Amino acid sequence: MSHTGWTFLTNHARVLATIADDHTARIRDIAVHCRLTERAVQKIIVDLERDGYLSHTREGRGNAYRIDPTKVLRHPAEAGLGLTVASLLSLLVLDEADRNRRAAPGRSAGTG
Repeated sequence: MSHTGWTFLTNHARVLATIADDHTARIRDIAVHCRLTERAVQKIIVDLERDGYLSHTREGRGNAYRIDPTKVLRHPAEAGLGLTVASLLSLLVLDEADRNRRAAPGRSAGTG
């Protein structure tokens, strides 16, 4: 589905949420999931690492990312409220129980 106009989430938030969902996701997979180019994802990861929201360690041929959940969000409106990465991700990333409920056969959205 193509989309024009504005969206609620920034690409940085999308990439961070995707990494939170899978700490070993490859840049290629993040790009596909977020509908971005691999280069755009690389730049976003550099931004997030530079400002301390994200770090990585090399594991074999891939990376394992670590998100700092205590970091306060950058925008002054959110920072003034003390909103953290953890509070943002709690809204954006499904936990294992939510994934299982969504994947349950015979269930549709809005039931249950």
